Amino acid sequence: MFRLITQLSIGISLLLASNHSVWADDDIVAVQIYSQDELIELINNNTHLTRVVTDKCQLVQDIEARAETLKVPAYQFLWGDMLAWGVCVERDAERGIEFMKLAAEQGLPAGLEQLGRYYAQGKLVQQDKERAVIFLREAAGQGYLKAQIQLAELFAEGFGSPYDYEDAYHWLYNAVTADKVTHQKISKCLLELEKLMHPKAVRKAKRPLNS
Repeated sequence: MFRLITQLSIGISLLLASNHSVWADDDIVAVQIYSQDELIELINNNTHLTRVVTDKCQLVQDIEARAETLKVPAYQFLWGDMLAWGVCVERDAERGIEFMKLAAEQGLPAGLEQLGRYYAQGKLVQQDKERAVIFLREAAGQGYLKAQIQLAELFAEGFGSPYDYEDAYHWLYNAVTADKVTHQKISKCLLELEKLMHPKAVRKAKRPLNS
């Protein structure tokens, strides 16, 4: 009888764990693991860490497994960010940056952009704006607007290669945003780039995308 009760208790515990359930008002609310598209949207909106906390840290083991074992880029980024800032886990900034780099190496735009931003600002890593340009250039080439803006800002400060000015202008000139602040940043970046470019290069950069 004791063995049966023990096995039953273990079975219930495993069932609850597999559903990643949390208790709320005496009801079990299942927390589902995020789909790839959902997680990328959370990352792009910078709400991924807030979501993990809102879910009461119930998915930590699943996130870790998808980052370390399955090597899914979006989960590598999420796991790296959690480690870097100590969200639901013990803080380990060095290991966090390593996982962000793994995500960036697989081409995740958000990972490339965040590493570029950190190197530009000297956040968690030593400031290195030339290295920041490398990461941001890669993300910008994938159409990641935040990276495109930051890249242009670094160009305006004198970092990066003049050979990339035309591409930076081309991307921003064709960017679409409903956010007024972002629109103002783009306009300012275009003006700054125009000061660095030959008028002929500016005219060429105003071509439509994919042309």
